[in-house]
Amino acid sequence: MLSAMPAAQPLAASVPAVAPALARPELLAPAGDWECARAAVENGADAIYFGLERFNARMRAHNFTHADLPALMAFLHQRGVRGYVTFNTLVFADELAAAEEYLRVIIAAGVDAAIVQDIGICRLIRQLSPDFPIHCSTQMTITSAAGVAFARDLGAQLVVLARENSLADIAKIRAGGEATSTSLPLEVFVHGALCVAYSGQCLTSESLGGRSANRGECAQACRLPYELIADGEKVDLGDRRYLLSPQDLAGIDVLPDLVRAGVASLKIEGRLKSPEYVASITRVYRTALDRVLGAPTAAATPRAPESASPAAADPHYELQMAFSRGLYTGWFRGIDNQALAHARFGTKRGVFLGTVAHVGRETVSLRLAAPLKPGDGIVFDAGRPDEREEGGRVYQVVVAGDEATLHFGHGDIDWRRVQAGQRVWKTSDPALERELHATFAGEQIRFQRPLHLEVHGRAGTPLTLIARDGRGHVAKVASALPLTPADKQPLKLERLRHQLGRLGGTPFTLGDFSSLLEGDVILPVSELNRLRREVVAELDRQRAAPPRWTLVEAASRATSWSASTPPRAASAPVATQSAADGPDVVAVIRLPEQLEAAWSAGVRTLYCEFENPKHYRTTVARFRELQATDPWSDRSASSIWASAPRVFKPGEEWILQQVRSCAADGYLVRNYDHLAFFAADRKRGDFSLNVANPLTADYFLARFGLERVTASYDLNLAQLEALLQSAPGASFDITLHQHMPMFHMEHCVFCAFLSDGKDYRDCGRPCETHRVALRDRVGAELPLKADAGCRNTVYNNRAQTGAEYASRLIALGARHFRIEFVNESADEVARTLGRYQQLLRGEISGAELWRELRLINQLGVTRGQMETAPQLLSRPHS
Repeated sequence: MLSAMPAAQPLAASVPAVAPALARPELLAPAGDWECARAAVENGADAIYFGLERFNARMRAHNFTHADLPALMAFLHQRGVRGYVTFNTLVFADELAAAEEYLRVIIAAGVDAAIVQDIGICRLIRQLSPDFPIHCSTQMTITSAAGVAFARDLGAQLVVLARENSLADIAKIRAGGEATSTSLPLEVFVHGALCVAYSGQCLTSESLGGRSANRGECAQACRLPYELIADGEKVDLGDRRYLLSPQDLAGIDVLPDLVRAGVASLKIEGRLKSPEYVASITRVYRTALDRVLGAPTAAATPRAPESASPAAADPHYELQMAFSRGLYTGWFRGIDNQALAHARFGTKRGVFLGTVAHVGRETVSLRLAAPLKPGDGIVFDAGRPDEREEGGRVYQVVVAGDEATLHFGHGDIDWRRVQAGQRVWKTSDPALERELHATFAGEQIRFQRPLHLEVHGRAGTPLTLIARDGRGHVAKVASALPLTPADKQPLKLERLRHQLGRLGGTPFTLGDFSSLLEGDVILPVSELNRLRREVVAELDRQRAAPPRWTLVEAASRATSWSASTPPRAASAPVATQSAADGPDVVAVIRLPEQLEAAWSAGVRTLYCEFENPKHYRTTVARFRELQATDPWSDRSASSIWASAPRVFKPGEEWILQQVRSCAADGYLVRNYDHLAFFAADRKRGDFSLNVANPLTADYFLARFGLERVTASYDLNLAQLEALLQSAPGASFDITLHQHMPMFHMEHCVFCAFLSDGKDYRDCGRPCETHRVALRDRVGAELPLKADAGCRNTVYNNRAQTGAEYASRLIALGARHFRIEFVNESADEVARTLGRYQQLLRGEISGAELWRELRLINQLGVTRGQMETAPQLLSRPHS
């Protein structure tokens, strides 16, 4: 039933205004190519963001080239629009020199900022330029005031918050920053596709096909169908199979709240979308934002006469037609796991038209829930969106009473596949598409921004015209002729406003105007026209000139280890290991019962990650008992480490306190709050810090006193070797065996599909009573776990091993190798750890262990992301 589908919340067609004293946020639009850039500019974007050929998180977009930058930035700046380059991927050690050259081009071209994910790249930018703006990408997974403070310490000017932050979180983040004087302007995504996983923490495409989301190659596995397996049995969810595919974000209803919250930038997602999409979403939010601020749109793009269409009056309609998997406010209003993902499809649908009542001869009849006209495209929804669906152009619409009969062209539809009860969606509105295309086609300037003018002078002196564009540019020109006394028709305010405000064909429309002329004076109209043209030309010249950022000489570059790093932070005594020591095994356990198996296998360093933080106390206590009863154990050579949840959000301090209360020997740092909370403890960096190059590693080790950091899971063998060649190998934990943690998400599958609750307060905690997995299209059952913050992680069901590469890594100085487990039995844990210890002692070869693991593991093993040549993962249409 359609009523069971928690589809889009109603979006306000008329968004209320808020107090005019509040700051005006920037409207930031995506641009995958020149047409998209023009679409954004002509429909009111204050800024655009775009990628270049490399180092951006949308490598499937057309993207610009570095050779385009001068012309693109001149175009944007002349139109009063800022341009930000997305440099938002991890950068590997062997790419740092190329990254530096790219950054030099970007800075010299006068780009307004770079949007950056990699911490090492932030450091590199600051070495190259002390003043070039850095915007920390949402890929940095910043969810708290501590994350903002971390970004500020890196030298950033703005932070793009995680999409999972609510309005309440944003308020707490701002308050926390202001209380500690570590605040920065905040940017949030306001519209577009929602990633189900935390950006920067999704390893799904890497795990399944060697295509890293952290490298701009996401294969969108979240948009595929899955079955829910609980305690070994398939859960009947009806036609809900897209369990990880959220509805698209539409923040138009919460614009007043975002403005009140002081958000500095509102970001539209969509660098892979068409220019018509960019035009549509930008103009809808431009109009709505200006209405919120109580100001008219600077120069609203006029609609075509034919647009007595729903789009003219209903922003909801236009947003759905642009692209929609269902529209929802995302996490802005808090967590509602029942509404986030309706799970019925993962592809574009559009506007819901109704349900088929009758099927005739090449016709269907239904009660229309939205306008429809001949030429519109529709699709019949049979509840199997992964199969070919019937649909086509409507030839005729015949209305009789409250029911409409739709006629189609002969042979356009296979009527055997259309049945009563199927939902019908409007997927195409050609009239709206033509209207949108007309907003940016050609070279015509359509969107104009206010130009503030004032005139000075008196009889016998020139008339001086001063123009300000509101972006810091000021132009002043003086008339060639002096003002003369006027016998009649003096230059009164309205006459000046009319003559100097004739700004058609320019990027400007007349804003504030003031006349400070003394007495009744006159000047020829031709001279007024010349003044207007000259002042506009001068502003054009000023605006086209690129910002002049400081750029140091190449000799000052900082792409090596320990480059201009502050002294090591004070911390507890650190146990060190020299490169001459032999390699050791670190066991990562996720079930308390795996502890004794690891100990019995001879492993003396354990990392624990438990769903329930209460298990840390009992596990540490048992570890102490094992230490005390082992006559051969040197307690200083054994240690147990606890890890708090991978993501921290405001209000979750209790979880950190509970984890620390276990009195472990040390703690795994997994986010920016852990750096601060565990500052006085022994600590090591987990994989979630995304350490992919020596600059990032050095920053965590030297500035925050981490003993070691875990090498990023995005590194294949060649990239891992490059990292070890550029930094001391003993500084890293290398994960040699694991079930890759794929999706890490705020979306709780347990709550959404095993309860009727919205969140932890009313879900009944099914995560504590059921063992759950997601079964994918090839039958693989992927384990699902929840943490103390109710966030879910989906793990690869097949273990991956780097056993064949261990000797190469040891030769490069690696000494610490993580062997990770999820749901393995005690026997499996002990056997696996024993064999890896033999491998590291040289008693068996990597090839032998590889063959053995393939034989004894029911599902086999994979080499995972360490293989240099990835197998590409098929992806659905976006």
